[in-house]
Amino acid sequence: MNEIKIFSPATVANVSCGFDVLGFCLNSVGDEMVIRKTSEKGIKIIRIEGFDLPFEAEKNVAGVSALAMYNTLKPDCGFEIEIYKFIKPGSGIGSSAASAVGSVFGMNELLGKPYNRTELTEFSIKGEALASKCEHADNLAPAMFGGFTLVKSVCPLEILQIPTPHHLYATIIHPQIEIKTAESRAILPKEVPLQDAITQWANVGSLIHGLHTSNYELIKSSLHDVIVEPHRSQFIPNFDEVKNEALVAGALGCGISGSGPSIFALSEGFDTAKKVEAEMKKIFSNTDIAFETYVSKINTEGIKVLSSK
Repeated sequence: MNEIKIFSPATVANVSCGFDVLGFCLNSVGDEMVIRKTSEKGIKIIRIEGFDLPFEAEKNVAGVSALAMYNTLKPDCGFEIEIYKFIKPGSGIGSSAASAVGSVFGMNELLGKPYNRTELTEFSIKGEALASKCEHADNLAPAMFGGFTLVKSVCPLEILQIPTPHHLYATIIHPQIEIKTAESRAILPKEVPLQDAITQWANVGSLIHGLHTSNYELIKSSLHDVIVEPHRSQFIPNFDEVKNEALVAGALGCGISGSGPSIFALSEGFDTAKKVEAEMKKIFSNTDIAFETYVSKINTEGIKVLSSK
């Protein structure tokens, strides 16, 4: 193969109680990227469609992760990258992660898969850090592995794949405002009360057990964030109303997707997920804020090859 086209999916990070460690993968929205080998060495981004992003590899998250892998492996070729961006930067559904994962995954395929997916995620972290000013993998891991993932450790990187209940669906609403990940991290407290920490890690543990056992009631009782959401939600218009109406419509839980402004809800069954979407739409239709919604089964495959030649 000399050229490959890939689909790099959007993701939801944190999943309410799992700040910086939990995430899941979506199948209804994602970026497409084309990576091809060149005789000229180095990394070049030659095309970007969708949003205005830097072409310099050192300033683009896809380029930074690609350079991290390229400079480690030192292959006897170069690479051109085309980015077709469908995930809006600053949307809270893993835009930078999709770019960072996509470039290294495509290069790895063209080179005969010298690295496993954990190693590829390590390279991707370097690109993600450009956007968020912090090395974390809660969006990268589900994009790379699919399904639900838990990042047990970043150094050394250890990713656990968590089972996905078959009837679990996600509903996303993306208000068209931008919240920078780095700025959203800056408002968080450096210390939290011990009781809040106890509540939070109990929720994480029970959520993981609920996912393993497809216990939807346990999942419902675990999707609560007492540490991050109270601070970040103030920057998302209508958040409290959206959350309340999603729960009334039957959602298991509702929270901020990543650093926002997107809001996610998890539901048992497609019909309930669509009802939640209708309520979310109703709320934002009464505002001047443009928005998009998605209903998605959890994508258990993750990043994938669309075509190659």
